[in-house]
Amino acid sequence: MASPQSNAPISTTRLKQIAMDACQNAIGSAEFYEHSKVEGWNGTIINSILRAVISETTPSGAQLPAHKYVVNSTIVQHLVPTSALNKPKGGSEAKADSPRISTSDGNATATDGKPHVGRRGMHSATQAFWNEKTDGMWSFKYDGGEGKGMDVVISVIWIGI
Repeated sequence: MASPQSNAPISTTRLKQIAMDACQNAIGSAEFYEHSKVEGWNGTIINSILRAVISETTPSGAQLPAHKYVVNSTIVQHLVPTSALNKPKGGSEAKADSPRISTSDGNATATDGKPHVGRRGMHSATQAFWNEKTDGMWSFKYDGGEGKGMDVVISVIWIGI
């Protein structure tokens, strides 16, 4: 999902590494999606990426980078029964349920233990009017969230000053 940008102030290879490191730092130790922790995870991801791109793109001797940056982090919960992840339901002790994934079973629950009504989807789009020589956007999907019952999508926007 990473989108190439020839005018990026930092290489897209480096942007990918920064985003992967930020996501791993934020949710690497998480076992599954926990709604109460998502705000903190997003804050960690966004702040880590902002610090890195500002640090790496500020010219020597300058106080500010040559671009303004916007970072967005979206974390979407999969509607997968906790039993499919072999994790406790809503903080209770682990059950010996056989792992299964079902979107039509009325008894299926998400990782928070609440019943779900089907699979969720997400579509996001961004469009801007800007200077194509100095401004741009890069997006990335972190694959490390898949096994934890979540999708993590990052976007970085830069605008030349």
